[in-house]
Amino acid sequence: MKEKEMSFWDHLEEFRWTLIRIIGALLVLSIVGFILIPRIFDSIILAPASSDFVTYRFFENASKYIPFLPDFSADAFKVEMLNINMTTQFMTYISTSFAFAFLLLIPYILFELWRFISPALYENETRGVKRAFGFGGIMFVIGCLVGYFMVFPLIFRFLITFELSDLIQNTISLDSYMNNFYTLILIMGVVFELPLVFWLLSNLGLIYRSFFRKFRRHAVVGSLFLAAIITPSGDPFSLLVVTIPLYMLWEISAFVVKKDPPEEVEEEENLPAMYSD
Repeated sequence: MKEKEMSFWDHLEEFRWTLIRIIGALLVLSIVGFILIPRIFDSIILAPASSDFVTYRFFENASKYIPFLPDFSADAFKVEMLNINMTTQFMTYISTSFAFAFLLLIPYILFELWRFISPALYENETRGVKRAFGFGGIMFVIGCLVGYFMVFPLIFRFLITFELSDLIQNTISLDSYMNNFYTLILIMGVVFELPLVFWLLSNLGLIYRSFFRKFRRHAVVGSLFLAAIITPSGDPFSLLVVTIPLYMLWEISAFVVKKDPPEEVEEEENLPAMYSD
């Protein structure tokens, strides 16, 4: 524990300075974003709108060996994007710069939050909370990468190539593209925090490892259901690609939670163990 107890107002003052440092760092990185975004907007933000995007090329090459994959050839994909609002391009420039800054700032935000709460922790609590902050930050970034390279491109490509009638031509607005881009990537970043949520519940004594053994079949169905919501295409390939990482989160969670208490282990010792202790 901290040697000298701090009053409520002392904690409030410390938290105020924590926020000031975070906001200051955000502004600095946003300025960096203002400089870099025009140079990387086409190659990163709009990359999934190009037929040469790395994910499309990967599956196009894989389709030579896996016959049931959808058509990922460049000829089957063409995007026409337009801007219908006078301020959209400028506001997109601003919002993308802030999003770029926030993403780079996540490790520093976690560090500042850790520095704020660590004096109030006992020595045996410090290690676990420190790991939780680090693990949560890594999983969020991995989730965003999965969203960028897998979920968003597959959903975007399906929706932009879907045709209700030959008389209707698909033309996407910049607003629509950016809203879906931010939303899907953020959703995947948050979903990948699931192991951290289970870890916290486990430390509160609410969930143990046997929970994952008992509800494993439900997790498979739940992952498939969630993947069906995220991917509107409904084709087996897209469902499989999204379901696998979602279910892997369940398996990862099973290994980060606490083992069952001795009394529960004795009650279930005749049951087949899914996860070895």
